[in-house]
Amino acid sequence: MVVQRNGSDSSTSVEPLSGKLPGEVTKADVELGPVPRDTHGPWGEPSSARAPSRVVDDAEESAQPPADKPLDDEPERYTSVSYWDILKHWSVMGYIGFGGPAAHIGLFQRYFVERYKWMSLGVFTELFALGQCLPGPTSTQVSFAIGTVKRGVLGGLLSGALFQYPGAVVMTAVGAGAAKFLTDDRKWLNGIVAGLSAVGVALVASAAKGLLMKLCNTKVTAILGTLAAAAAIYWSEPWLYPLLIVLGFIVTNITERKKDCRLTGNDGGVESLGFGMLGGGVLIGLWLAVLAVVLALARTTFKHENGPLNWFEVFYRIGSIIYGGGQVVLPMLLTDVVQKDENGKELATTWVTEKQFYAGLGAVQAMPGPLFNFSAYLGAIIARRRGDLFLEGAVLAWFGLFSPGVMLMFGVLPFWKRFRTWQIYRRGLPGMNAVGVGLILASVFKMSLDVWRISPFKNASLCIALFAFTAVDELKIFEPIVVIGGALLGLFGWGVKLD
Repeated sequence: MVVQRNGSDSSTSVEPLSGKLPGEVTKADVELGPVPRDTHGPWGEPSSARAPSRVVDDAEESAQPPADKPLDDEPERYTSVSYWDILKHWSVMGYIGFGGPAAHIGLFQRYFVERYKWMSLGVFTELFALGQCLPGPTSTQVSFAIGTVKRGVLGGLLSGALFQYPGAVVMTAVGAGAAKFLTDDRKWLNGIVAGLSAVGVALVASAAKGLLMKLCNTKVTAILGTLAAAAAIYWSEPWLYPLLIVLGFIVTNITERKKDCRLTGNDGGVESLGFGMLGGGVLIGLWLAVLAVVLALARTTFKHENGPLNWFEVFYRIGSIIYGGGQVVLPMLLTDVVQKDENGKELATTWVTEKQFYAGLGAVQAMPGPLFNFSAYLGAIIARRRGDLFLEGAVLAWFGLFSPGVMLMFGVLPFWKRFRTWQIYRRGLPGMNAVGVGLILASVFKMSLDVWRISPFKNASLCIALFAFTAVDELKIFEPIVVIGGALLGLFGWGVKLD
């Protein structure tokens, strides 16, 4: 079903609802920007009792055009989706999400903004900015947010879970039974991984190209993006990412201080915000309470122990403070799960050996989905080394690392309808998004160098990446086909002993 919502008045005064058709949005609805009121169930999903939203006809459109659209422009239309639509499309995302968070963001934008018209580019970039401002994995948070703004909390849980589970299940299985296999040097497997890694670089490059053209299209945002990329290449400290985002926010607030950035036009495809503000506040409070409790217990009652609470504390703590994704989370995880003495020698009681850590890192980079799925692998190994059921460790580690960022996204979304109308926020958005694109651009260069360095056939890997970029970005070949093709080319490269 195609839904049109329109409004050009930023006033928040409430008008009488008599005569308003179900699903039609009036000026009173613009408070969110706008989202229809009182049409969602207790979980934030659109009510089944609501009549189908209607398309505003041409006469009404010409009588009240959005402030940022000429009279003769076609109105923007966004698709209203069902749970089945989420299931159908996000099941695919879970299997083609190679290349890390940068590629994931580009993939979401290509599918859900350009191809399926679920939301406007403006709404998508706001969700992207929210993910950057909150600790946790940005692409994972955006995957939950996209489902939420279309079908409420249940829709968000469905979209996010479908994006995570393929990689999580595989990495749990790898940690449970294939860690020893991975620690052995198998050249044919290295060839496949090299081919998949090259495709991952191509996906990130395609994402960077599309987002650069859309979000860094002024001199100020181009400079911000370039400087952010340079900083991210040079440093990888946890404080860098929030600092860059704040600086981007400040810069465009200064350069666009005279610009009228009031929210006008349609709702951009937003149909729900999930929990209400009370529920969002409770969720944020719950995140803080759990963090305080596990930190206190791990440092008092369970100090120096190797048990389930200690495992959960490590991953939950890191998930609560991490900015910048995999590049930053990996050294933090390495420090906590690979224990060494003062001379740098691995302890016999270490949770994970260094060899197991790096073997799993190679495996997760060849898997679709977030790099944070590495936690399931680590948790499975930790539990097995202690003699416990591998599934216990995998679940505790995976939920520990992912849940803070997801809880915060669900908690903040209800407040977004308030602060997204503030001019200071809207002026700062271009700067925050330019910084985010800069971090994606840095990923292109860093991943390219990493893939080239570790590849058993360096020049061939560059060629595979080039072919994959053309296939995805220009020929628009379905991503799963490109991924499979990259793996086969990598296997071919091993077979014919390329350079």
